[in-house]
Amino acid sequence: MASVGNGTEESGGGEEENFEDAYENIPVASKMDLKCALEECSMALNLFLNNKFSEALELLRPWSKDSMYHALGYSTILVMQAAMTFEQQDIQMGISTMKEALQTCQRFRKRSTVVESLSSLVSKQPVDQLSEEEMHAEICYAECLLQKAALTFVQDENMINFIRGGLKIRTSYQIYKECHQVLQATQGNKSKNETYCQFEGGVKLGIGAFNLMLSLLPGRILRLLEFIGFSGNRELGLHQLREGASGSSLRAILCTFTLLVYHTYVSLILGTGEGNLQEADSLLEPYLQKFPNGSIILFYAARIDILKGNFEKAQLTFQDCIAAQQEWKQIHHLCYWELMWCYTFQQDWLQAYRYADLLSKESRWSKAIYVFQKAAILCMLPEDDLKRTGEDIVSLFRQVDGLKQRIAGKSIPTEKFAVRKARRYACPQPVKLILPALEMMYVWNGFAVVGKRADLTDNLLVTIEKEETALQNETNHNEYYVDDMCMLQLLKGLCLKHLGRLMQAELCFSKVIQSEKQIKYDSYLVPFTLYELGLLYKQQDEREKAIRYIETAKNNYKEYSMESRLHFRIHAALDSLKVSPASTP
Repeated sequence: MASVGNGTEESGGGEEENFEDAYENIPVASKMDLKCALEECSMALNLFLNNKFSEALELLRPWSKDSMYHALGYSTILVMQAAMTFEQQDIQMGISTMKEALQTCQRFRKRSTVVESLSSLVSKQPVDQLSEEEMHAEICYAECLLQKAALTFVQDENMINFIRGGLKIRTSYQIYKECHQVLQATQGNKSKNETYCQFEGGVKLGIGAFNLMLSLLPGRILRLLEFIGFSGNRELGLHQLREGASGSSLRAILCTFTLLVYHTYVSLILGTGEGNLQEADSLLEPYLQKFPNGSIILFYAARIDILKGNFEKAQLTFQDCIAAQQEWKQIHHLCYWELMWCYTFQQDWLQAYRYADLLSKESRWSKAIYVFQKAAILCMLPEDDLKRTGEDIVSLFRQVDGLKQRIAGKSIPTEKFAVRKARRYACPQPVKLILPALEMMYVWNGFAVVGKRADLTDNLLVTIEKEETALQNETNHNEYYVDDMCMLQLLKGLCLKHLGRLMQAELCFSKVIQSEKQIKYDSYLVPFTLYELGLLYKQQDEREKAIRYIETAKNNYKEYSMESRLHFRIHAALDSLKVSPASTP
């Protein structure tokens, strides 16, 4: 076996210069055993975290059809790229590379079940090299299956393929469960070598991610999934991921990223907005030390600052992240999205427009959302500033409907919402939207973020109350009057809640609920307001009242905008109010 250069023992990596030297001196290995494959993949990971995306791919490519870890690493980078660009050819490339990776992993798998193939481990007999390879083949195969299924959902609108994707996820889940049993049976085994620790890291990532992901699902969906063998235990998922993140395996960074996504995005968009920022900070800190210019690391550092309310600091870090590399423009787009919100929270509408405009021109992720967002921000500008942009708000809103897309045969809920709101501009006499940028801020749970800053929340309240007065003073009330007034009451209530003026917030929320029968179009307002009122009572330790209002939102309303998003949030809220029985992996 050819040498793979020095400094590859630690999967975390060292100084950036060392990577470059090590990378330049790597002879192409003449054969690839498991230890050598893991070392080389560790180097590729360090290159990747140092923004050397092409070099990481080049290092993995020569062995991507003969080594399961090279196959997994190579295809994972391409899948990440596809998920971030949303370009059809990138998605196609990701899927075909993942197919090849599955074939490579399959060659190393034993034909019997994984538990049988690892029986020598279970009975604590000496393990020969082959069974060790088979252990890793199972984990790599399960990881590839999961990624391919995820991409299939995005790429194909065909229902048969959608079901196939679901079956692949189930197969992946079963493999992880069996590997977890093997891991539990071998916990007392004293002779844990480096490759065993790598296997352990893979199991913890799989079991952790599956349990965490499934625990987020609302009860009615989870009951269907439990019928076919899935179960989700959040505490088990978090525990497995934390253990994986603190280890030294190749998957430690993937466990870390999974936890970071959970704390900085999932808990905010699909939860009650209470991510563990202290944990996110401590998870990221060692990587910030090792990869101070790593764009993905910088991105998470800035995102954590946003959630703490440190918008000005976050803005500077996002600029550093953009400057750190030019190869993956899609990371720039993620930064533009965050910067757009940063400036929106501060009501710096010209800067917010600048980033919305860049997104609408450069990113393919969701043209409908970007154009709607751009038009919504322009609505907030004074007439003179608007003229200087040279934009036409009406024509932008009219474009939204034609830009919506379908994923796995379904429309995206936030796009559907944007299309529905933009329809007010479709008729010859458009009826202008009231504070659409702030309404979209609520859709993305932005009030939970800006609420960390009393000064900015106060400024938002001023804007909302000014609009409320203007609306009340209009002599001719149009058909959207009650809907608009209720939307303003919801947003006003949220500001008051975050400012600690809880009785006034309760009054605003109650006004919306009392107006239910007069609301014509925005039927989403009532269930969302009931949910917010429930959270308000939770904050005041009125547990029974909180549960009653949140349960009402869950059970009494159907077929309104972003229903599934609210059901995720309701599930998270009820979960925090009740002690649910623990389930097994």
